[in-house]
Amino acid sequence: MKKQKISLIVLLFVVSMLAAGCGKTESVQTEEGNVALQSDKEKEQQRTEDADVITPTSEILSLEDGLAAVQYTGDYKLDEFLEQGGAVSDEEVMEFLTKHMFSGKADLEFSGGVFGCSTLSVKSDDESYLFGRNFDWYSCQALVVSSQPEKGYASISTVNMDFIKAGAGVGLEQLPDEMETIAALYAPLDGMNEKGLCISVNMIEDSDTISQDTGKKDITTTTAVRLLLDRAADVDEALALLKKYDLHASMGMMVHFALADAEGCSVAVEYVDDEMVVTDTPVVTNFYLAEGKKNGIGTEQSHTRYEILTGQLKEKETMNMQDVRDALDGVSKDNFGEFESTEWSIVFHQGSGEVQYYHREKYEKAYTFQLAVQR
Repeated sequence: MKKQKISLIVLLFVVSMLAAGCGKTESVQTEEGNVALQSDKEKEQQRTEDADVITPTSEILSLEDGLAAVQYTGDYKLDEFLEQGGAVSDEEVMEFLTKHMFSGKADLEFSGGVFGCSTLSVKSDDESYLFGRNFDWYSCQALVVSSQPEKGYASISTVNMDFIKAGAGVGLEQLPDEMETIAALYAPLDGMNEKGLCISVNMIEDSDTISQDTGKKDITTTTAVRLLLDRAADVDEALALLKKYDLHASMGMMVHFALADAEGCSVAVEYVDDEMVVTDTPVVTNFYLAEGKKNGIGTEQSHTRYEILTGQLKEKETMNMQDVRDALDGVSKDNFGEFESTEWSIVFHQGSGEVQYYHREKYEKAYTFQLAVQR
């Protein structure tokens, strides 16, 4: 461990979208004979062949510029965090980690801005279910975290490490891998656990925030994600868990959760006037889906992405992992001519535990992780 005093700042969550796309089958004749151009199926096979199977270790492994992976096995004191009352802010989360995980050797602090994304839940060709997710932002350092807790379900989640900054003249790369990993465990933006439960946090552009105060123990946006990945086997259990805590939106932003499980239940969890509202839906973007006064509030583009995704589901009642990848490709940021990029796209197979990551819109290159599924 470094003897320097380290200040971590969880910074700026600023994001957008996801959605859908299709390919075509083409053929052409030449004088030399019939030449068949690649069909969709052949292209999918070729693209999925270019896949690296990743086995994370306790040391952070760089996969390419801006993408890394790590595994944490052991106790990161989630029980203790919850038992002592949780946290009403990201700063309090960092204070807990400083005291209980870093022996007071790090002064941890959160701050940041807004973010958002979109998700798709669909039945798979093999009668299981798939969950897709795009994360759109500026170029950032993404970390895939494989968690093997002593208590709770194993999971794979993703963290934007640009939200974790080191101060006091110390670069993030100078931090011990274990310190980076533990901080990341408390800041996931999406993920899937061994039971096939998937979750994503999506932003809504709204001046309201979430700050429940009913006397229950407290959780923040990202610690809610960690709680559900570790403790909930399906959507019903996830909803029951959320109701046991007072939720406080990280950095005051309005968010909603997309939840989907291995049995095909998929919902949006939203907070209107600090009351939790659950809406059945296979698609979540960046506007309110709950009926009532907030319905539809959000970005114009998020409505477009929602329409694209729901249109895809009408055209294809079932998909394979490549279909979901192509859906994400179809609404990645290069389709909208904006300055952000789709930093990562994920396809979760909720039946087999296979997870495919695509980085910065390079959809011909998959990084494959395998989560051991326990039913």
